Amino acid sequence: MTLSMHSMAVDTFVPMLESLSEWLDKGAAHAKANKLDLISMRLAPDMYTLAQQVQQACHHALDGVARLTGIEPAPMGDSETTLPGLQAQIASTVANLRGIHAGSFEGAEQRDCSIAIPEHKIIAMDGSRFLRAWALPHFYFHVVTAYDILRHSGVALGVQDYLSQVGAFIQPKASS
Repeated sequence: MTLSMHSMAVDTFVPMLESLSEWLDKGAAHAKANKLDLISMRLAPDMYTLAQQVQQACHHALDGVARLTGIEPAPMGDSETTLPGLQAQIASTVANLRGIHAGSFEGAEQRDCSIAIPEHKIIAMDGSRFLRAWALPHFYFHVVTAYDILRHSGVALGVQDYLSQVGAFIQPKASS
């Protein structure tokens, strides 16, 4: 079986964003019951807030797909500062990702996905390297950090929540 770049990107980003949305639902209920401002919570003083982690996760998913499909990456939006607003941002991101046709990824493995950095330098990557070494790690970093902020704040989350998309694969074990 061959894995396509579309599957590796979209079929990875979408279920994790849907899980993130479910965690925010639990977070909203917990915040209301405990009068917490989850949006501005962070794990360490120099880390992004929960809102920024969600914004970054959405950005890395959209930016990754844009670069892999040869579309000009959109600038990162940072306007959502409420749990409902973050939920809407996730929903919009998921809808955008689902709207990308698999054929748009034609040639993505070799596509130049280099990233400009300060001092007139670039991180030179083709699409395959970009997805493996940049887009997926950054995406997962921000998703996991959002999960950790919620857990640290007392939201009842566990491995079942983190891996909720795996539930679709659970089936009775074949008898011997």
